[in-house]
Amino acid sequence: MSRRPEPRIFDVLSTSVVTPNMLRVSIGGAALDDFPDSQDGGYLKLRIPGPAPTDKPSVRTYTIRRQTADALDIDFVLHGEAGAGGPAVSWAQAARPGDRIAAGGPGPAKLLPPDADWYLVAGDMTALPAIAVALEALPDHAVGHAIIEIQTEADRQEFRHPAGIEIEWLVNPDQNPDVFEHALRAVPWRDGEVYGWCATEFDEMRRARSYLRGERGLSPAQLYISSYWKQGLVEDQHREVKQADAVATSA
Repeated sequence: MSRRPEPRIFDVLSTSVVTPNMLRVSIGGAALDDFPDSQDGGYLKLRIPGPAPTDKPSVRTYTIRRQTADALDIDFVLHGEAGAGGPAVSWAQAARPGDRIAAGGPGPAKLLPPDADWYLVAGDMTALPAIAVALEALPDHAVGHAIIEIQTEADRQEFRHPAGIEIEWLVNPDQNPDVFEHALRAVPWRDGEVYGWCATEFDEMRRARSYLRGERGLSPAQLYISSYWKQGLVEDQHREVKQADAVATSA
């Protein structure tokens, strides 16, 4: 069995506000010298340092929003005042140029197949970087509907996508699963072969899966669906719940 590569050590290059509830941290430095090209939409396993030097790092998974020649852009969803989020968000809010962060990866992007007749995409702000990359990569003739759940109207983002993909910005600050499910069910169902893509909070994901897989009959080849987090749980706890759910649904 091959050993997992050691994490790379990245330098923080800059931070910038994308929207009121999303912060971008750009990382780079010598770690990019042997980093694979074209990793937009892939993911990194960030090793977030603890308060004390001897603390074990917290591992958090984040999407690469964009890769340039000298930087990787990582977007963090904020949760109120500084320090109100988990360790990754707190690190991002405190990050300054010259800081360093270890990260494993990259893992592969979850892109959309280019040949579906139409697309149904749904996710919250944690999935927005991956959704933007996936829609940017579609051919210009692609058609479909994308629901992007945001905290406020000011969290809308501009990104390139085919003109035939309708973007629905769903303002749902408390992430009420009823609101998300209603929006998903309200999307008109088109003729032809659909490809579904959904990544969001765990309870919202389960409702979407019940609708898309259970009622609409989408097969695994027609649907990528995943929970990126769960209300009230840290990532390690969410991972356990997610694994148990996967076992239960495959039985």
